[in-house]
Amino acid sequence: MLLAIVATIVGIALTVVSADKFVDGASALADRLGMSHFLIGLTIVAIGTSAPELLVSAVAAYEGSPGIALGNALGSNITNIALVLGATAVIWPLLVPRPLVVRNLPILLAVAVIIALLTLRPSFDRVAGIGLLILLPILLYRLIKDEKTSGETVNIPKLRLPTAVALTIGSLIVLLSSSKLLVWGAIEIALYFGISELIIGLTIVAVGTSLPELAASIASARRGQTDMALGTVIGSNIFNSLGVIGLAAVISPFAIDPDVLSRDMPWTFGLTLLLFLFARYATLGTLKRQHGILFLLLYVGYLVHIAATIVPIP
Repeated sequence: MLLAIVATIVGIALTVVSADKFVDGASALADRLGMSHFLIGLTIVAIGTSAPELLVSAVAAYEGSPGIALGNALGSNITNIALVLGATAVIWPLLVPRPLVVRNLPILLAVAVIIALLTLRPSFDRVAGIGLLILLPILLYRLIKDEKTSGETVNIPKLRLPTAVALTIGSLIVLLSSSKLLVWGAIEIALYFGISELIIGLTIVAVGTSLPELAASIASARRGQTDMALGTVIGSNIFNSLGVIGLAAVISPFAIDPDVLSRDMPWTFGLTLLLFLFARYATLGTLKRQHGILFLLLYVGYLVHIAATIVPIP
């Protein structure tokens, strides 16, 4: 048991660090190859912050533990809104740009509706997975077109080409290895305590793989780029819903746990809708400290809800 706990902690730490280094290396490499900064921000940086969820879920699905994959995706979306945005808003008020309310949040809300409808089916099969993966680049293209008018850029590290290539490949290898370590540790913990892999995915794994979003959001807010903090969470949740769940379903179709329909999906959709309403009707277009406190209280409420519905596996 101790080994499983250590493996989980080390797996989370290495996953977060390697994902951050992957973003640095891949961004520098793309910059060297002539890719524009806004495109790097919307693709490599957005995918990089979701790389832990993607790799962990893919490994979990491949190794026959799709409950971790689905729990990771939904749990990360809940964590991103309630914990990441909540904690960030408590520290720094978050400015909500009008274009984000008009374009990005409605897309996120629409994606949440699609996932909610798919959970009404008995399982996530390969057809559903392929459909989600097809929808992902379409929405990314839409966001890229909108981003061209914003003029925002991202900070790209200046690295020599060989260094950028080595950092990209090396961090990707570490990311994959640490994902396997994290999945193994999570499965062992679930077996030891006799609870479902879904619960582990929704809690320990979800919080661990959401650390890049938390770090990115707080760093953006400290620099006064509070719109980027919101953008990071919105982009990550879209990628989690379409890319992470879609890839897991393609690798290993899985049945939908009844708790997902009765507990996790309502929380995911409800928090997404609440974020949209707060952003749409917030005073002076700002998510204030009271909004952040409410999100944090809701996250605690979600954890209590999980604890109340845990049924030990015989």
